[in-house]
Amino acid sequence: MSATVQTSSDEGDLIARSRKGDLPAFNLLVERYQTPLFNFCLRVLRSPQAAEDATQEAFISAYRALGRFRGGSFRAWVFRIAVNACYDELRRRRARPALSLDRPERGEGPLLEPPSDAPTLQEHAERRELERAIQAALARLPEDQRVAVVLCDIQGMDYAEIAEAVGVSLGTVKSRISRARARLRTLLMAHGELLPSRFRPTSEGT
Repeated sequence: MSATVQTSSDEGDLIARSRKGDLPAFNLLVERYQTPLFNFCLRVLRSPQAAEDATQEAFISAYRALGRFRGGSFRAWVFRIAVNACYDELRRRRARPALSLDRPERGEGPLLEPPSDAPTLQEHAERRELERAIQAALARLPEDQRVAVVLCDIQGMDYAEIAEAVGVSLGTVKSRISRARARLRTLLMAHGELLPSRFRPTSEGT
């Protein structure tokens, strides 16, 4: 099996029809990818409105550029367009006063979804505190590392797909994710009692 997820036959048919101007076919592609694209943009931009705008921009750009899609992973291709939309928004932010990266905008959803079993009030409070800590830590990462680790650890992409989506080499993807995880671990140590066991230091201090 290839490391890169290939476009399925039904998806290929929707793409082919969309290229011919079949808008309902393209809308089915939008329905398939709008939630993961929005969640990705939200994690990177930390603003529901900006994430919504970037997602819409990505789909408009994808529709216009369908003729340039040459097969392979459609998911990676459309995520690459979303990555570029996020980078465009981040560049615009640098050109104007921005909201604090340490505090998400009101109305932003949680970074991690809680388990389905109902938590106690204390557990819920601890999870919310951990979510806020993770959001703040992600915001402190360099943009390229933040994008890579969100694609990997939240969107579930493999390294090959991420390399295609971001437009860099496989080695660069691995390096960015490794550095991002190390930085996140360091930033989150202040909340060690709230962290999953894989983030906690071992008895040897590693």
